[in-house]
Amino acid sequence: MGKLQGCVSGLRRPWQSSHALLLLPVLLIVVITVADLRAPEDIHLGPALVIAPALTPSFAGPRSTALVGALAVVAQLLIAVLHGGLTTANHIVQIVTLVLLSVIVVVYSAVRDRRRAQLAQVRTVAEAAQHVLMWPLPEHIGPLRIASLYLAAEDEAQIGGDLYAATRCDGEVRVLIGDVRGKGLSAIGEAALLLGAFRESAHRHITLPDLATALEQSVQRYAEDLEPREEAAERFATALLVEIPDEDLVTRMTSSGHPPPLLLSPGHAVTVPSLHPSPPLGVHGAGGIERTLDVFSFEPGDTLLLYTDGVVEARDAQGRFYPLAERVAQWTDASPEALMFRIRRDLLAHAGGHLGDDAALIALHRTSAVHHPHHHGVLGRGSARS
Repeated sequence: MGKLQGCVSGLRRPWQSSHALLLLPVLLIVVITVADLRAPEDIHLGPALVIAPALTPSFAGPRSTALVGALAVVAQLLIAVLHGGLTTANHIVQIVTLVLLSVIVVVYSAVRDRRRAQLAQVRTVAEAAQHVLMWPLPEHIGPLRIASLYLAAEDEAQIGGDLYAATRCDGEVRVLIGDVRGKGLSAIGEAALLLGAFRESAHRHITLPDLATALEQSVQRYAEDLEPREEAAERFATALLVEIPDEDLVTRMTSSGHPPPLLLSPGHAVTVPSLHPSPPLGVHGAGGIERTLDVFSFEPGDTLLLYTDGVVEARDAQGRFYPLAERVAQWTDASPEALMFRIRRDLLAHAGGHLGDDAALIALHRTSAVHHPHHHGVLGRGSARS
């Protein structure tokens, strides 16, 4: 009952606030009208009445704006009748001008509200697409605590060409992070393809190189069957596959043109695990290549930071790249959630508040305990947002 009352109260506040603000233009109309009637006949304050309908759209809709405009016109008529006559040329011009300006303001208010409604609908669709394509990562999966961050380069977008996902497979965690070339809807479509292929193949292939080959075949089929022939050679994606066993501290990874992760150890230590990347997925001639399986030690208390190139290629006003390894060295003891928060704030400050490319990060903190989630399967886009 208390929650219901709180919701009702929250709904009332904006309504009460907007209606209280309507008193301001009405008060302006009254003050201007009284001042004009009390002023000498050669002083005309009536044109100032246009301030009232012009001010109203900032906090009210087209109906309220039309009402205030009508009150302003009535006030101008009253001034004309009591202060010089309704048929004088000066008052006729003032009345016609006020009517026209009020109509323009009402039309503007209506168009603005319609665009706001369309934008709200687009955002709703984007949120729905986000949850379909990029499922939220859990806070714990296997022996890992996880936090993630996604910053889309497109204005008003929440998803783009970067992608990530994770799944539990027979006593280990498999993680994918990737970056599709380009931005916009075409990149989102290919990102969806890779996520679907990972979800389908992650449990079927014993080794990471085999899994990378399966992803490569999916990208090639997409390029051959769905892409225009002239664009097929331009479509590719980088991907990093990481396999973290529950009990074994040796972690395995395979890269297809993707930048290496950073290993953060307590005490401000940051290392880059040795990585031998293969060509990106979808590059012609990449089929049948030999993929390298790299291994490194991932100890309890360490944090593995995966990221896309949109992070390290973000530039400041002087054109300098974002020094990710240098910055995160300050935060090696932070929790995954705190680490994502600090990187987000620092990265946006470095880039002047806007990124030129999509950026995604995942922080995997290895704990000493193994957490077994109730739901198995693939999980995607995570805990920190733009």
